[in-house]
Amino acid sequence: MVADDHYLVREGTRRLLEMSGEVTVVGAVGDADELMDAVRRLGPEVVVTDIRMPGGQWRQGFEGIDAAHRIRAAHPGIGVVVLSQFADALFAFELFKHGTEGYAYLLKDRVGDLDELLGAIRAVASGGSVIDPKVVEGLLARRGVRGQQEALTERERDVLREMAHGRSNAAIARALHLSISSVEKNVNAIFTKLGLENSGDVHRRVAAVLAYLGPEPS
Repeated sequence: MVADDHYLVREGTRRLLEMSGEVTVVGAVGDADELMDAVRRLGPEVVVTDIRMPGGQWRQGFEGIDAAHRIRAAHPGIGVVVLSQFADALFAFELFKHGTEGYAYLLKDRVGDLDELLGAIRAVASGGSVIDPKVVEGLLARRGVRGQQEALTERERDVLREMAHGRSNAAIARALHLSISSVEKNVNAIFTKLGLENSGDVHRRVAAVLAYLGPEPS
């Protein structure tokens, strides 16, 4: 299911996904109210929604996120990919505030990168999660390693960004042209430096990244 209030974006996304040969789009709607009704009627496996859409009683500017939470609460088997023009991590934290399983937060320019979008769809369909690496990259550049004496190395930051994108160690190895054993060493070093429990579970890895990169205390 695709949801976006801009007709050209909505239909362009629909066509792109259908041309991939991997996705059947069962419907495309233009606002949050229509989305909830269509999900109830058509039961898609995954929803791809804009972060902002018209609708009734929804928080302005957070319609897609609120719809994602309602969809997951009513239909836990449906994954949701939220597309956003905002690289500010506060929007991603808002999406993931009740948990990370079955959610993805991608910047809208990922629509033009079919592999990235399909990867997020596959991840949420299987209960995993994805956060756009650009969001993580911006936080790392601005903040560095919070509360740690020893900063992450450049390679560890590369691995952390790939982890945030929901990739397994094998996928990270392919993306960064490393051996799997090298990736495992970097992952272990990241968890050790950040004081996080090592876990092979994909959405827990993203949750760990989010917990570390959470908002500064006020």
